[in-house]
Amino acid sequence: QVQLVESGGGLVQAGGSLRLSCAASGRTFSYYVMGWFRQAPGKEREFVAAISWSGGNTYYADSVKGRFTISRDNAKNTTYLQMNSLTPEDTAVYYCADRFLIGGLKTGAHEYPYWGQGTQVTVSS
Repeated sequence: QVQLVESGGGLVQAGGSLRLSCAASGRTFSYYVMGWFRQAPGKEREFVAAISWSGGNTYYADSVKGRFTISRDNAKNTTYLQMNSLTPEDTAVYYCADRFLIGGLKTGAHEYPYWGQGTQVTVSS
């Protein structure tokens, strides 16, 4: 059974940092591109970052470029999102998602068939 479980969310002050983790189980982790998305209240789910199966390629939304870093550890079946210089505009539920490696990195939520349950990130001003 495919399962993605996020952790690491919480409340942080503006300018602070958080590291999110997404643990995968139920299949061969290294065959999958991993993505992070977020959804703020009243807004559509938006792409944040993606990483290739090897970790050699990454892609970021302009809004997080230079502040967030996506990484993965295939030995631990886990992907991470290091978030620095957080602002209140980063407040959202953050989701990890994955898709089979063929086709490369994608930014559309519909391109990812498997999703975690989400973890709340709240940045106070």
